[in-house]
Amino acid sequence: MSLILGLTGGIATGKSTVSNLFKENGIPVVDADVGAREVVKAGTEGLKRIEVVFGHQVISNGQLDRKALGKIVFENPKELEKLNRILGDLIAEWIHDEKERYIEEKHPLVVLDIPLLFESGYQEVVDQVMVVATTPDVQLQRLMERDQIDEQTARQKIAAQEPIMDKILKADFVIDNNGTKENTRIQVMNWLEKQQFLR
Repeated sequence: MSLILGLTGGIATGKSTVSNLFKENGIPVVDADVGAREVVKAGTEGLKRIEVVFGHQVISNGQLDRKALGKIVFENPKELEKLNRILGDLIAEWIHDEKERYIEEKHPLVVLDIPLLFESGYQEVVDQVMVVATTPDVQLQRLMERDQIDEQTARQKIAAQEPIMDKILKADFVIDNNGTKENTRIQVMNWLEKQQFLR
């Protein structure tokens, strides 16, 4: 029986760091961001849906122009909702297929790395949820530095997601990522050891 762990956090709280730690320890990770890219590749149903809803200006040489689409959806929450709605079922199908493949391979632990886990209802399909968290101030600072953006744009991006404090309340386990990467690594390794997933 595989344990399905939902891994989530807020933008720039360090979820990728934790995701990479699982991979380094040989644990399969189903990354929703990879799925989101896969379902909008040239010639896919997802790309067709985007073109119908958002127009030709978000398509360049038969490929998705991520920058053009990002500008539309991050400046308008309703447009982001629209995007999530038209791609949601395609991404869910991709995640399901990847998860089932790893279960069939008999991995004891399968991690679903999903930024919008709670927002998209994925807590229903996982056994436990791990939230990677920082304080709102650290999150804002890291996002501005990472994406080289101003405070207003960073706040818009953060506001497009459920507040990190709300996610913490729904988590089975919280990784405190306010400190060093080593501190984060120790927390993840302790969790794996406690759950007996270390080989």
